[in-house]
Amino acid sequence: MELTVSLIAGMGTLVGVALVLFLGKLRSPTIAVFLGLAAGVMAAVVIWDLIPTALAQGRTQTVITGLAAGILAIALLDIRITAILGPLQSGFLKTGILIATGIALHDLPEGMAIAAGFASYTNLGFLVALTIGLHNLPEGMAVAVPLRAAGISPWRILLLTFLVSLVTPLGTFLGLFLAHNDLLPISFLLAAAAGAMLYIVVFELLPRSLQESVPFSFGGLLAGILIVLLLTSLL
Repeated sequence: MELTVSLIAGMGTLVGVALVLFLGKLRSPTIAVFLGLAAGVMAAVVIWDLIPTALAQGRTQTVITGLAAGILAIALLDIRITAILGPLQSGFLKTGILIATGIALHDLPEGMAIAAGFASYTNLGFLVALTIGLHNLPEGMAVAVPLRAAGISPWRILLLTFLVSLVTPLGTFLGLFLAHNDLLPISFLLAAAAGAMLYIVVFELLPRSLQESVPFSFGGLLAGILIVLLLTSLL
């Protein structure tokens, strides 16, 4: 079940690509809502589920270490991708491929986050998968826009994105292996996932969302938080 849910979450990237390919150019308010919604869902899952569950599963020191590890891992990846993309002057094709590569790289720890959620309790696994699926929507859009500008056919873009989406269940498989063999404590994996998500919210999703439209960004953010609170009460 965990791998199936993870695969569905990974396919959120494919949905984001489809929005660009079939709906055409998206307006700034729409993009702002998508990004804000993903940020709200992700932040709410971290604050109300991941961190409290991590604290309940292990020591405070382990949770702090996991948070720091998650933040540091994504920050280093962010710096590396920025360094690669910065000097590029060779057109949209290479940009689109590099963005897809960067997404694949951080889909691996996102898949591990889903595994950590299910290893703790099933409802948390579903919530983590939901937030990652929503987060993957704007990522798919980010891949599709430059590749379409480079003249790549829609079917090739969909194929590339499908391959990228498979990295999420791969991360889930690795996370389940680590958790079931006690190679890393569940509390550490949960906290590392929380740290990674917090970094993405603060330094990626919210800034880009606010840049598109402040009112629509905050509207999406609030809607995302409310969705998680509603799901938490129902699950």
